[in-house]
Amino acid sequence: MRFVVSALFLLVIFSYAAAFDPLDPNGNITIRWDIMSWTPDGYVATVTINNFQMYRHIMSPGWTLGWTWAKKEVIWSAVGAQTTEQGDCSKFKGNIPHCCKKTPTVVDLVPGVPYNQQYQNCCKGGVVGAWGQDPSASVSAFQLSVGMAGTSNKTVKLPRNFTLLGPGPGYTCGKAKVVPPTVFLSPDRRRKTQALMTWNVTCAYSQLLARKNPSCCVSLSSFYNETIVPCPSCSCGCHNKDSCVKSNSKILSMVGVNTPKKDNAPLLQCTHHMCPVRIHWHVKVNYKEYWRVKVSVTNFNYRMNYTLWTLVIQHPNLNNVTQVFSFDYKPLVPYESINDTGMFYGLKYFNDQLMEAGPFGNVQSEILLKKDINTFTFKEGWAFPRKVYFNGDECQMPPPDTYPFLPNSAHQNLLSFSALVSTLIFLLIAIW
Repeated sequence: MRFVVSALFLLVIFSYAAAFDPLDPNGNITIRWDIMSWTPDGYVATVTINNFQMYRHIMSPGWTLGWTWAKKEVIWSAVGAQTTEQGDCSKFKGNIPHCCKKTPTVVDLVPGVPYNQQYQNCCKGGVVGAWGQDPSASVSAFQLSVGMAGTSNKTVKLPRNFTLLGPGPGYTCGKAKVVPPTVFLSPDRRRKTQALMTWNVTCAYSQLLARKNPSCCVSLSSFYNETIVPCPSCSCGCHNKDSCVKSNSKILSMVGVNTPKKDNAPLLQCTHHMCPVRIHWHVKVNYKEYWRVKVSVTNFNYRMNYTLWTLVIQHPNLNNVTQVFSFDYKPLVPYESINDTGMFYGLKYFNDQLMEAGPFGNVQSEILLKKDINTFTFKEGWAFPRKVYFNGDECQMPPPDTYPFLPNSAHQNLLSFSALVSTLIFLLIAIW
């Protein structure tokens, strides 16, 4: 019995630790309910989903929000969203509610619905951007008219057992808590109004709950070593090799390729790592005062486009980024004394969508970094990332002892000289 209790205690502690992200310690999704008015048998509420995560967004097919009513509430109507099931409304005569289920499940509406069904920040197919990438896109909202509920702050019972899919598992939601009513500012910013009652629900993400295997991996190479370190074998599990296809000229004509399935089942290109996404870090050039890195992101999934993708890299020299060429870049400084993490994402309307596997399923950029003579070295794998995240999930790194090593005969001055010569030759060819 003591062993069982200890195991349960460790499981609880481990689950909470897994939900903590050291690169985004304050990141969460907060669901806010604002009661805007009372009705004869309930209230009208605005439900707002705020994504306060710096680099983890909710991608297509979007969020799914569920809860359990505390009493016998029903949803008379919904604007900007809809429930997936109506439930048994047979006891109602005449006016039939939108949903009578004890445990309703709500999804966002898709773009293009009629104007009278829309609500502010709705109708994006459930896609919610990351706060660090685009705060204006990190909000989703809808309105509910709830009946058979309390008609005052003292009689309303808070829903419980909140669940959030974003779009798959991974989020764990806490209890609803009453907070000070939300204050709203009028369009002319001269008048303040407030909700009649507000409660919040906070949801945290855990990669361990989302999936048992990583969803991406990292490969490495450098100009000073001919060895290319691939992703570790079976980085993302090898159990699904039956659902992969070999990459060849016939792939584009296969039935089902590049066609999403209703269950969102992936169709991967057959690789030794079996990951949907691979990030490649290549140490490209060494200058006297700078060094240059090329980063490539490749999609091996034939049934998914990654929109609003994000790439987070932890490296000690990211405190001295001089220029990023084909991506947007934003430093992440979760701790004031440490600046070694950066977030990269696509340029709008250019490469902010990582296309499905194939000739266009790749985005890449180069990063120019200024050297710090006190820390810079090519030895002992210093030039390679410590951690890499894609869309908020940590990628599988190669073992440190396999990193491309600096040849013993190589000297920093020789490397700088050869890089300088290469640059001069390139410039002469360009001028010629």
